[in-house]
Amino acid sequence: MSKSTSSATRGIFSSLTLPLGGLVLGLLVLVVCLIFSVTFGAADIPLNSIYSAFTYADNSREHLIIRTIRLPRSLLAITVGAAMSTAGAIMQGITRNPLADPGILGINAGAACAVVIAIFAFGASSPSVYIWYALAGAGVTVVTVYTLASLGRGGVTPLNLTIAGAAVSAFLASITAGILIVSQRTLEEIRFWLAGSLAGTDETIILQVLPYICIGLILALALANQIAILNLGEDVARGLGQETLWVKIIAALSVLLLAGSSVAAAGSIGFIGLVVPYIVRLLIGVDYRWVIPYSALFGAILLLASDIAARLIIRPQELPVGVMTALVGAPFFIYLAKTKVKK
Repeated sequence: MSKSTSSATRGIFSSLTLPLGGLVLGLLVLVVCLIFSVTFGAADIPLNSIYSAFTYADNSREHLIIRTIRLPRSLLAITVGAAMSTAGAIMQGITRNPLADPGILGINAGAACAVVIAIFAFGASSPSVYIWYALAGAGVTVVTVYTLASLGRGGVTPLNLTIAGAAVSAFLASITAGILIVSQRTLEEIRFWLAGSLAGTDETIILQVLPYICIGLILALALANQIAILNLGEDVARGLGQETLWVKIIAALSVLLLAGSSVAAAGSIGFIGLVVPYIVRLLIGVDYRWVIPYSALFGAILLLASDIAARLIIRPQELPVGVMTALVGAPFFIYLAKTKVKK
């Protein structure tokens, strides 16, 4: 690659410092956010109590809050944020669509609808059961959206994918709403979860979804170079000897694991996968060997910060974190829809 081509593909951030330094800085920001997340809530906890909770813990109220409520919740926010943003980065790279996102393309709605059906029809009651229905719902939704988009004029264009995703999301949302209307039990069981919530998290939930998310992240990192090549166009990728079909299949598996596991654990949290990868590409360019880890890190920071805000805005009550991410993501989506989508 020539010097001029290399400089053309660089983002703003990489012209100022090395990408590795940015990851280190991001990790420091994440640690600070983690400390704030454990400290602030309905009742603020001093830093010395946080330190003592991990060095010589007792059964005091503050230590129990830290170890059984706030730390597991914060760790789940980090895990889900990293998973959703990585899924969005993969989707945007594979489809070359800046609007691709598990929420906008209906994957979150499909996973959530499947979980609601599982609770209503089969009495499912834990994330270890939710996850299989969420993965199945997400998979069916991916196939449906892609098929509908391919039937439109011009084939699978960014606009057709977005329209198909919106249509499928609306259809699935209507099914979900219908079930919740006729089943008060199902509504009471998942009302907060359905809006996207990290409340009530314990270490069991994290351990149940962590293996699937880890596999999804490993697949994403392994595909980073192939996604960067495919992002140049299928003809270019094939000319370089890439098996594009297998790359897409493995990428889809990674997205299903990441998005399905996230929905099973925390409900339908939207826009993380849309906002984060787009900003990351502005900062560091289109090299997916960096886009993937940066997206995971920034997604973890954004969701953790959103959860802190959701707890503090109306405390001692709290908002579902999905509401906070929508407040950030919806205006961003409108901006992208106006400036990036082409017929």
